[in-house]
Amino acid sequence: MTQTIPAPVHTRPLLGWWLDAVLVAAFAGLTVALAKGHLLALDERVADWSLAHQPAPLHWTARAFNYLGQGGKLLMPVALILTGILAYRTRSWRVVLPFAAAFGLTYVTIGPLKIWADRAAPTFLGPEKAVLFNPYASGDKAMSYPSGHMGNSLVWYAVIALLIALLLERPLRPWEAFAVRVVPVVILFVTTVYTGFHWLTDSIAGVLLGLFLARLIERVPWERVIPRRRPASPA
Repeated sequence: MTQTIPAPVHTRPLLGWWLDAVLVAAFAGLTVALAKGHLLALDERVADWSLAHQPAPLHWTARAFNYLGQGGKLLMPVALILTGILAYRTRSWRVVLPFAAAFGLTYVTIGPLKIWADRAAPTFLGPEKAVLFNPYASGDKAMSYPSGHMGNSLVWYAVIALLIALLLERPLRPWEAFAVRVVPVVILFVTTVYTGFHWLTDSIAGVLLGLFLARLIERVPWERVIPRRRPASPA
């Protein structure tokens, strides 16, 4: 029988529900502002400067680092590998729950919002490219808001950090958590805007939404849900 022992891995987000409310309100406020035509000039100035300053070494370096936000090609496979190792150690199906939570939350939020907002990316060659609900863009040409790179990365790096902590059976040290959860997201924010994959406000919206979703996942008491030890061998 599997023995569930609470691990010293606390997953409660800091600052409580009031910060979650602030994140949701900020995301909604930013969306309304963009829908009314505000901040578009700022987005265009940042994108125009970025696309006008693209020497080959910087451009390709930014493109390479931007793969840190590839959910299907990097983040989900890494999370699956860690989940597999944890499953082997614990012999428990419950280790898949953090992965399932991240996949489910991002699937029902980020994707539908992109389709609803109908915003083209800075590299779109059609007219009115900075506006939401762009009548000249559709399909994969109008999937810029919010940034999936940012939203997905905040959620998946939080799950990766959680799985590492569960494997180590201890909380991550501050520098470890910073390296896993903060450094890649900062790099992604810069490279996503610099390469013209997303507008500045796309990435800000992705951060707000992704941090909210990551905090929802952190509220689950995973140290009590997931066992630390594999079943004892029969006598």
